Amino acid sequence: MATASTSTNSGENFAQMLEESLASTRSFEGSVVKGRVLAIENDSALIDVGLKAEGRVALKEFGTPGAAPEIKVGDEVEVYVERMEDRNGEAVLSRERARREEAWTQLEEAFKSSQRVTGVIFGRVKGGFTVDLSGAVAFLPGSQVDIRPVRDVSPLMGSPQPFQILKMDRQRGNIVVSRRAVLEETRAEARSELVANLKEGQVLQGVVKNITDYGAFVDLGGIDGLLHVTDISWKRINHPSEALQIGQTVDVQVVRFNPETQRISLGMKQLEADPWEGVAQKYPVSAKLKGRVTNITDYGAFVELEAGIEGLVHVSEMSWTKKNVHPGKIVSTSQEVEVMVLDVDPDRRRISLGLKQCLSNPWEKFAEEHPAGSELEGEIKNITEFGLFIGLPGEIDGMVHLSDLDWKRPGEEAIADFKKGQVIKFKVLDVDVEKERVSLGVKQLSDDPFASAASNIKKGKVVTGTVSSTLDSGIELDLGGGAVGFIRKAELSRDRSEQRPDRFAVGEKVDAKVTSVDNKTRRFNLSIKAREVEEEKKAMDQYGSSDSGASLGEILGPAMSKAAEAKEEAKEEPKEETKEEAKETQKPKKGGAKKAAAKAEEEQEATEEEPADSVEVDAAEEAADKPA
Repeated sequence: MATASTSTNSGENFAQMLEESLASTRSFEGSVVKGRVLAIENDSALIDVGLKAEGRVALKEFGTPGAAPEIKVGDEVEVYVERMEDRNGEAVLSRERARREEAWTQLEEAFKSSQRVTGVIFGRVKGGFTVDLSGAVAFLPGSQVDIRPVRDVSPLMGSPQPFQILKMDRQRGNIVVSRRAVLEETRAEARSELVANLKEGQVLQGVVKNITDYGAFVDLGGIDGLLHVTDISWKRINHPSEALQIGQTVDVQVVRFNPETQRISLGMKQLEADPWEGVAQKYPVSAKLKGRVTNITDYGAFVELEAGIEGLVHVSEMSWTKKNVHPGKIVSTSQEVEVMVLDVDPDRRRISLGLKQCLSNPWEKFAEEHPAGSELEGEIKNITEFGLFIGLPGEIDGMVHLSDLDWKRPGEEAIADFKKGQVIKFKVLDVDVEKERVSLGVKQLSDDPFASAASNIKKGKVVTGTVSSTLDSGIELDLGGGAVGFIRKAELSRDRSEQRPDRFAVGEKVDAKVTSVDNKTRRFNLSIKAREVEEEKKAMDQYGSSDSGASLGEILGPAMSKAAEAKEEAKEEPKEETKEEAKETQKPKKGGAKKAAAKAEEEQEATEEEPADSVEVDAAEEAADKPA
């Protein structure tokens, strides 16, 4: 009985000890324990954690991603016990999970206190990257890598970087981190410090952040500045990408800074020597130079004389003859041309150049070969409302004005005789080299009928003409030989009641006195009234006096009738008469004059017998009728 009792107690004790042993063993599972490296075999390390069996851990778990493991025999390491024994009788250990458990604890504290953590980007996944946070694997979205989009993340991978934990869930094992948040915070601090010390003229170093058509944005370390395309270099740059690349480190100078808007204008060319210094001495006016066409616009072409110095050849200075042609049809980009300096303005940084000045002037050549008075032939290039344009030697044009087409007909009528493409003869009237004009004439090929008529018809002469037309303002007379005369309405008669153009008929002969010659309108101004006054004055001088007391009508009546009869007789007599017949014809005129004088004396005596009132009236009428 005693033996049976003892046997029962020892069995219970063994079961209790086994249970205690198993309980202590189970307490190791799921915990982090310390172990010692016994050996390193192939790609794993044999680790003793104080249990009945050793465990193996892959060597890659002892190093950071992308780096060789740093472990040797005898090192003490912390490992995570997943199971005490597998089917091979070995403990299942994990160094990675041990690190992860330790890291999770530290990360939770950092997340609660909003502290930064250090990690290494070691892999790329969809939408972002994986980051090792001392054993814990976190997700880094692509938008949180940097402040600006990064095309190549290779330089960032494998090196420790600061991160900010945005979100974490230990149960699911999710951690989301951001590198951008750290950079923005650092950037804000650097920006405040930079803005406080920023001054115009200060030289800084920056990184090209972005390139646009109008310039480049440069990161100065917390704040961006604009580097305009015109401030990149002294020479012409069509696009910033010709001189800059994204990510390039450049030295820039602060050109302008607005503290209120915090806008910064930067410049690179300001760090170089200004090529415009002493430009007036280097490029004097009238100097001929060679340059390269860098840009062509609607209004001209830019020619580079040296690096950083360009001049403009205006479209009007490109050709002597091609006026309404686009500059691109005269020169091309990158073409080397010879130009002349026309003007230099160092203050406005402008140089005016001329291309045609290096070529012979066709206007000067034409003036030398064909002076005024030369007769030529040419083709009508164009017909306008004010004249004809005719092609001349040297690819220039001359103009025949409407007034130079015909001596007799108006230009509007004469221009109908000409057609485009017709070859005509003309005379050179004038060449204005400065204004680049050549005046031509067609009617000048023949003599001017007005000039020949004007040489025979002088002012004060009485002429006979034929009425060609009647107007409200007067009448026009054909004086023969192409000469035209005009009598104003007020000059048609001495008597106002007779100053009517309608009392003259077309074709009627009229005698009138020339009062003036109008070279501009090419006609003679005539007056019947002046002729009548002149005839009356002559009659007064010949047949009466102011003291006679006889009326003017009494004196002139017989004299004018006799003159009219003599004129009619002269028309009826043969054209060829002897001198004796002419003398006999003049004798009756003398007798008639004597009779008229005698009659005038008798009328004067009769006037003296009349009352005084009548005499005063007659004298007043006589004074009114006398010409001044």
